[in-house]
Amino acid sequence: MQQPIHTSATLEFIQAALQAADNAPLSAAPNPRIGCVLVSADGRTLGTGHTQQAGGPHAEIMALRDAAAQGHATQGATAYVTLEPCSHHGRTGPCCDALIAAGIQKVVASMADPNPLVSGQGFERLRAAGVAVAVGAGAAEARELNIGFFSRMVRKTPWVRMKIAASLDGTTALANGESQWITSPEARADGHAWRARAGAVLTGIGTVLQDNPRLDVRLVDTPRQPFRVIVDSLLQTPVDAKIFEAGGPVWIYTAIQDASREAALTAKGATVTCLPDARGKVDLAAMMKDLAHREINDLHVEAGSKLNGSLVREGLVDEFLVYLAPRLLGPGLGMASIGPLAQLSDAVPLQFQSVEKVGPDLRVLARGVGRDQF
Repeated sequence: MQQPIHTSATLEFIQAALQAADNAPLSAAPNPRIGCVLVSADGRTLGTGHTQQAGGPHAEIMALRDAAAQGHATQGATAYVTLEPCSHHGRTGPCCDALIAAGIQKVVASMADPNPLVSGQGFERLRAAGVAVAVGAGAAEARELNIGFFSRMVRKTPWVRMKIAASLDGTTALANGESQWITSPEARADGHAWRARAGAVLTGIGTVLQDNPRLDVRLVDTPRQPFRVIVDSLLQTPVDAKIFEAGGPVWIYTAIQDASREAALTAKGATVTCLPDARGKVDLAAMMKDLAHREINDLHVEAGSKLNGSLVREGLVDEFLVYLAPRLLGPGLGMASIGPLAQLSDAVPLQFQSVEKVGPDLRVLARGVGRDQF
């Protein structure tokens, strides 16, 4: 069995590769964000690289180019990379072949690639060419950086993060529906940064009709806009909804077929998909699988309490991103309509990932217990 590598030098270079991966652009999706560091036999860093935007070079290629630009030979070097080098022809050629051609002597990788097109084949090709391979250093960090990619490859569903803005007593909107704005400008900008990390932002028809949001990223710089997704069982999305103003695809999931309504929405740039369940609502689990098929790694949910509740009840939410404002609003709409519960043991178990202050508000990141065990 392959064992993790724990030498201080290995951990140092893997940390450098992880830092490079963290610098990879968000536009690398649907590919994972990977980092690579090339190191000479005497411990000198020869080149560093990270995944480019989708369709562009992978981390290993960028590291080899960086070494060449600095005039460094890579013969006999070690490549530290945060994921198994790819072995197939996709948008780019196999990275393992490029490493072999460059004379790399050893590859230290954090994890095997969960993509069935790779899944150990990159390691096999390297070993067959006489390249030593070690796996395991930095595995937890590498997986967490790309948890959406791992979710899509292993579970065949995106990693679902639900964003909620609420008062300290858990109210997300007044009884009359007013909700803008409960939290601060700083929290809203931070929320847009989380939107930018996602492949798609999802909301429900209730939010579209009540708030008429754009659901694009405006408050932070971003290399690309996420897709926008509407759960609209009765196909009620107005053709003049602001969600169409940002440009780019809008995906609408419905439970009915209405040729005229679909034609009008398609003319606005929407893709309408009919996925009914037995109750005449959108089959949310089937929708998640369809989104994964469309190569969405991370799904960011910004919806009302009703759709939030449906997603929670069906066990489709992995993580909660909650902004709490330092104010009390009293009775109104809650975070998610999931009750009433008969006993405390029926509660959805969560574990806190982080609690940080953003402007005057608190940002709480909580993950469903066991949701990341796949």
